[in-house]
Amino acid sequence: MAEASETGTSTGRKSIFKTLEFDTRLLGMIGAFILVCIVFNILTDGRFLTPRNIFNLTIQTVSVAIMATGMVFVIVTRHIDLSVGALLATCSAIMAMTQTQILPGLGLEYGSALIAPLAIVVGLVAGGLIGAFHGWMIGYLTIPAFIVTLGGFLVWRNVAWYLTNGQTIGPLDENFQMLGGIGGTMGETASWIVGILAVAAACYAIWQARRARISHQFPVKPVWAEGLLMAISAVLILAFVATLNAYQVPSRVLARSFEDRGEVMPEGFTQGYGIPFSVLLLIAVAVVMTLVARRTRLGRYIFATGGNPDAAELSGINTRLLTVKVFAIMGVLCALAGLVASARLSFHSNDIGTLDELRVIAAAVIGGTALAGGLGTIYGAILGALIMQTLQSGMAMVGVDAPFQNIVVGGVLVFAVFIDILYRKRTGEG
Repeated sequence: MAEASETGTSTGRKSIFKTLEFDTRLLGMIGAFILVCIVFNILTDGRFLTPRNIFNLTIQTVSVAIMATGMVFVIVTRHIDLSVGALLATCSAIMAMTQTQILPGLGLEYGSALIAPLAIVVGLVAGGLIGAFHGWMIGYLTIPAFIVTLGGFLVWRNVAWYLTNGQTIGPLDENFQMLGGIGGTMGETASWIVGILAVAAACYAIWQARRARISHQFPVKPVWAEGLLMAISAVLILAFVATLNAYQVPSRVLARSFEDRGEVMPEGFTQGYGIPFSVLLLIAVAVVMTLVARRTRLGRYIFATGGNPDAAELSGINTRLLTVKVFAIMGVLCALAGLVASARLSFHSNDIGTLDELRVIAAAVIGGTALAGGLGTIYGAILGALIMQTLQSGMAMVGVDAPFQNIVVGGVLVFAVFIDILYRKRTGEG
């Protein structure tokens, strides 16, 4: 009887997971992330899972996560990009020099509202052109991506150094710094509004996906399963907003802001930071990249080429031009990551983006992107970046030396690839 009961429970659990169509790899990643957080919270006597640390962990993840979304496309097409950290540094240097020296030299006063937008546009264009140049060498000159981007790793890191003469450039424009994290947040009320809109958007997306499956006469989940997914999404989104809102602005900072406005801060007044603008930028990038991957011709071509390059070319896909486009996207995302990283520091430094190549590739691979090409998800890469940053932040709080942190990250990368190989053998995927 006991055996029958145990078998029935196991079968029921499998039936529930099958009904909800959960990605077992994603569930495993979430489980690993939760386990890591619990372990570090115990080792730090409850300091790891505080609103303050979660806020800092979130803004520290953004730059790597943005690049990881682009690395998914690169790896899916069976390439690799070892230059992302160096390209980030070059774009950061270009934006820093543009807003502190070039634009003021052209007559724009420091503090002008035009400085930050112009500097960002210059950085994005530079990143896109450099990325497209890499893609041109890979696609049209047929130089292996490993060699091109390894050369780019050496070239662009030192180009960034020469652009700034090895100096730290700053302080950066105040509007520019708002995209760095703690320097630009929405506040509690606006964050709740965004959270509610995000819940509505998630529920709408789930329902629309159901309607699309019905219209194409595909099997659909029961209504209760769709409702459960909506409820889970709503709880996760609102819990995230509540956690960021729970991180209070220091009273001395609030008092100073009231003084700047010529007002007196009411006694007992408190205010939460809310959602950082950099996190909104990451969400926007994730949504756009997901739509590109799932809803556009470019996305279909990327995954078709990664699945079988020869068949894709024979079917009429211009795989050479596609390579240029993929690396141009990667370059633009490196510029965005450079924007966030330098804005968070409030200045450009020569060591910015160091070892980000390791972190970005590891995030994409841990997130389920197959090194053999053809498979990968944007949300998986972002979760992989969060796991990587959680490991590093947790080890730093525990007091682990930086060299050993990199040893652990390297080991986790190898282990993740090994687990991915075992998973694909078991499930029969590519």
